[in-house]
Amino acid sequence: MQSSLKFLNPEILSRISRLELRARLAVEGFLSGRHRSPYHGVSVEFAEHREYVPGDDLRHLDWKVFGKSDRYFIKRYEEETSLTCTIVVDSSRSMEYIGEGAFSKFDYAATTAAALSYLILKQQDFVGMAVFDEAVRSFIPPSNNPGHLMTLVEALSGVSPAEKTDLGAVLADIASRIRQRGMVIVISDLLDDPDNILQGLRKIRSRKQDVIVFHTLDHDEVAFPLQRIYRFEGMEDLLKLTADPRALRASYIEIFKEFADKMRRGCQHQGIDYVLLDTKRMLDVALTAFLANRAGGAAGRGRGRG
Repeated sequence: MQSSLKFLNPEILSRISRLELRARLAVEGFLSGRHRSPYHGVSVEFAEHREYVPGDDLRHLDWKVFGKSDRYFIKRYEEETSLTCTIVVDSSRSMEYIGEGAFSKFDYAATTAAALSYLILKQQDFVGMAVFDEAVRSFIPPSNNPGHLMTLVEALSGVSPAEKTDLGAVLADIASRIRQRGMVIVISDLLDDPDNILQGLRKIRSRKQDVIVFHTLDHDEVAFPLQRIYRFEGMEDLLKLTADPRALRASYIEIFKEFADKMRRGCQHQGIDYVLLDTKRMLDVALTAFLANRAGGAAGRGRGRG
């Protein structure tokens, strides 16, 4: 039991909860039991337009907008309903990495998943979870039962990252398991082929899911601050290299930036929220900044419709 509780830090949960998420995010419907839905269908009130994604229902294309812009946009509508969220957590071998921070990437990801699960259940919404490496290793269907949080946390606490990852195939598998519209949150270091990942995310989006990607990396991977000669060992391909990181830093930062930018642009093109999480940053600060930004963006769109 004690090992399960390490992912439910009371101080972090308290600070996040004090943000009064229901009020701040009501316009988007994120984490709220009485809310406007973050997913949309034929319902009572027009909400906004978004760009067409392959798999969208063609009945909702706005042909008037197409005639003016020569681009495809979907009409979105608001409906009153509860949120169903599936949190997808990476447990591949590379997630074991830990630099000078207090958390390995997996611990940080698992704590993020536990905090979000707590908040979703607190709003009486439904949350499920998938834990994966090169395949889905455990899948817990969405529920809002009072004891469901401990089921999710215990599933996370029993994980020992050991295998490679195949995120593209995993996302395709998750897409095939989804039975209703809702939200999918992916928490991963994304250390896989970006084209395969984006293709997998596209399949998730085609299932009418609101998708959020938390790109979770150790501070060493983001900033590459290493100063002396190291022996680098690959955590999934097992390659070994002895090198002076000071001679590699400029090239590394450039390559990392290209990779992160490709993932960010690919997500944004599909209407997916992309968030880079650095394990050196306090988790509650990172999550609340994202949630506030998401709420502010939704509010701005709402004002724009007026």
